[in-house]
Amino acid sequence: MPAVSVIATVLNEKENIAALVESLLRQSPAAAEIVIVDGGSTDGTWEWLRDAATHHTTLRPIRDESCSLKFTPGPVSRGRNVAIEAARSELIACADAGCRYEPDWLAELTGPLIKKETEYVLGGACLDLTDATVWDLASAPFFGVKMAADAPSKSCTARSMGFTKDLWRRIGGFPESVLLGDDTWFDLEARKLAAPAFPLLAKAHYRPRNTLRMACRQMARYAASDGILNVRKARLIRNAARCVVEIAAIALLPWTWIPLALVAAMMLHFAFEPDWRFLRTQRLRVLAARLVFSVAVPWIVTFYRMRASVTRKEPGNTQNAQANS
Repeated sequence: MPAVSVIATVLNEKENIAALVESLLRQSPAAAEIVIVDGGSTDGTWEWLRDAATHHTTLRPIRDESCSLKFTPGPVSRGRNVAIEAARSELIACADAGCRYEPDWLAELTGPLIKKETEYVLGGACLDLTDATVWDLASAPFFGVKMAADAPSKSCTARSMGFTKDLWRRIGGFPESVLLGDDTWFDLEARKLAAPAFPLLAKAHYRPRNTLRMACRQMARYAASDGILNVRKARLIRNAARCVVEIAAIALLPWTWIPLALVAAMMLHFAFEPDWRFLRTQRLRVLAARLVFSVAVPWIVTFYRMRASVTRKEPGNTQNAQANS
């Protein structure tokens, strides 16, 4: 197997770092190296990485405090760029904190790269269902996260992404002007140069542990990043239209019909949900939570995307727009 470098960037991930690194060390065939950039952790993450590196020669931790919000509006993308620049291999696999990976993840993800079928691969992500919250289950479709590891996915996410180092150079790296959504911009640019492959069994097992507030805040940050980068205009138009329809529906429906409308909406979610076998006794709770989230999302995305788009036009305000998100 040709040499592959797995890269990730972390900051204060003491609770998640062990699961991430241990699952990457269990890959078969093994990665040539695991390059993890720490942006200046103060919770013991860096000390854990440094100690682990003394026991595992393939683990290469790098501490770079410029990969933090103190120095850049895009610490995550800067951390990825630093890690990729330091990587010794020409084949790159991106991983992420808060995730764990099956032992065959790396082989599945990089197979199309090794066979030279493409320069770009997307594995996708699925929920780690061991202790998922109701809001993890409710928000998953809105973040492009699948319930099942074998569910087809064409979503872009740097939690499971592979590419050649040459492709990364030609694109110019991940954009360091946004806190989130850098992988979306990278994906759009990569698709201009290479048709991506979508290996079915190369998903990251993602453990977000969301509350409603956390999920909405994450969605707002993604929306602001889209506005700054000026990408995914179709989503803005679609969500703006949903806002108008929701206002009209509430204004036109008699109050006595609203409970019936809510029941109908919940039944539609049930009808089009392919993953109910994973929810079991939580079905009604997840239906209610997903209904709440589906109503909140268009308002959040439209507001933050439009605000960030306006702010982006003002010189020198890119960082302020992201900080306010």
